[in-house]
Amino acid sequence: MSVRELVVLGTASQVPTRHRNHNGYLLRWDGEGILFDPGEGTQRQMLRAGVAAHDLNRICVTHFHGDHSLGLAGVIQRINLDKVPHEITAHYPRSGQRFFDRLRYATAYRETVGITEAPVAADGPLARTGGYTLEARKLSHPVESYGYRIVEPDGRRMLPERLAAHGIKGPDVGRIQREGELGGVSLADVSETRRGQRFAFVMDTRLCDGVHALAEGCDLLVIESTFLDEDEELAVEHGHLTAGQAARVARDAGVRHLVLTHFSQRYSDPEEFERQARAAGFDGELTVAHDLLRVPVPKRR
Repeated sequence: MSVRELVVLGTASQVPTRHRNHNGYLLRWDGEGILFDPGEGTQRQMLRAGVAAHDLNRICVTHFHGDHSLGLAGVIQRINLDKVPHEITAHYPRSGQRFFDRLRYATAYRETVGITEAPVAADGPLARTGGYTLEARKLSHPVESYGYRIVEPDGRRMLPERLAAHGIKGPDVGRIQREGELGGVSLADVSETRRGQRFAFVMDTRLCDGVHALAEGCDLLVIESTFLDEDEELAVEHGHLTAGQAARVARDAGVRHLVLTHFSQRYSDPEEFERQARAAGFDGELTVAHDLLRVPVPKRR
């Protein structure tokens, strides 16, 4: 049975707090696991969340500030200690290659697993599999940063009443799906488009074109909201978003489920992020993330 869900490993910005670990997010997408921004302590958070190194297929780093990448060393060494049997691909800004190299080889260990380095240097597709396309878009932050987007190919949904009207049943249903036509009846006559699901991961950034492109039409959007709206000047200065800004992006993009995260330690009331997001006009499903939370990708309409 396929599973599509977000496992939140950490939600703090800059420094961890008593209740929030540094960033870390695992997206389970059917049989694959994509780890985003493993900050310090991610390996331990994986254990607490029931996530194993064997669950990982890709690692995606948005940028090389410590709260988004210091956990790479431990995660990579755990992948090797557990002798993960499959290839793992790492995506990160090409401009940070020296940081990736330092983290990958931060200490001595026995390297047993091949990690494919696939750095990001421009907007566009990074990988295509049978289940999704992984894309990147440049963001606006004091250091080079990219957001990531997963797009499932559109499919077809068979319509039982139309199949019955054309006398198509049993093995012939599979045949028309494979061949696109059967006895003068086209696949379009007995089915409709099933829109592929979309997920985006947007971390440290000001408002920019990349934010909107990543969020467009997402079923699940994970986006930073480091500051509350009253501190918008600080957000712009440091290259971040406020809760209201993130919510307006989601509202305008038609996002179905918005997940706010990456909260500054200056705020003690997480519910205020939700209040400001609602005040900004987002009326879809909304989650203010906390560590070890699991968020399912919304079911298809």
